[in-house]
Amino acid sequence: MTLGDPGGVGPEVALKAYTQLADRQLVFVGDTGIVRKALELIGLKRNINDISSTNEADFRADVVNVLSTNTLEANVVSAPTAQGGRASAACIKRAVDMILSGDAHALVTAPISKEALKLAGVDFSGHTELLAHLTSTTEYAMMLCGGPLRVILVTIHVPLKDVPTLITTQRVLKTIRLASKAARMFGLPAPRIAVAGVNPHAGEAGILGSEEDRDILPAIRQAQAEGIPVTGPYPPDTVFHRAYKGELDIIVCMYHDQGLIPLKMIAFDTGVNITIGLPFVRTSPDHGTAFDIAWKGIAGCNSMVEAITMAFELDV
Repeated sequence: MTLGDPGGVGPEVALKAYTQLADRQLVFVGDTGIVRKALELIGLKRNINDISSTNEADFRADVVNVLSTNTLEANVVSAPTAQGGRASAACIKRAVDMILSGDAHALVTAPISKEALKLAGVDFSGHTELLAHLTSTTEYAMMLCGGPLRVILVTIHVPLKDVPTLITTQRVLKTIRLASKAARMFGLPAPRIAVAGVNPHAGEAGILGSEEDRDILPAIRQAQAEGIPVTGPYPPDTVFHRAYKGELDIIVCMYHDQGLIPLKMIAFDTGVNITIGLPFVRTSPDHGTAFDIAWKGIAGCNSMVEAITMAFELDV
């Protein structure tokens, strides 16, 4: 479990969540001093066990196992900094190395700052892209889960004006295939996968846009030919309600906010982010660093609890 940006709420919510899940075998990857400071902040007395591999871990409830990256050179600042970006990236790289070497089985990541990564010279727009790079993964997608909704994204962190040109048949087909993979991870034997259109009314037979007929529908038909149980494209303003009522299991969404707005409306405090396509399970709370409330002892940990719990339940 990586602690994320040291200036954000990651260390606090990670350790708060641990108090509710002390029976789980967790190893924290980050700076030992940050862990000690976070424990003091939340008034939690635990013994810190500094380790160099999981073989040295002590999984008793009163022990916090920390594999220290020792990347901090100054006091923590609750703002995007190059120091925070370097610390975040170091944690992620060390954790991935542990999992790929067989030293751990799944990854839960606390929030990082894209701006801090940029300040540190880390040329990736977020966790998803960095993890894909570190694992040489080319086919991947972001899935968000909360309440009855599971949404998977065709495009992720791109400007809205660029979305239409990025929606291609191959990109949509790839995401549908990853949705099918996610269904297996969740143990859904007969998944109901739906694809949302990008335009109002899913294009209204081409009157309101051509992407559905030109790019999205061919991808759906190809996926169906491969045996994937997928339907659509559906009008975006109705498909989420159908999933909310339990009629659909996974919605393939064309862009970031299309999927995240409805999900955060119903599961703002409990949403979980999953990277589909990696060679291991990776989950994260569906919130950011929240620098404005960091290190004040007031950050909630419900989303982190859900992320940790889901990491133990899923299987690639």
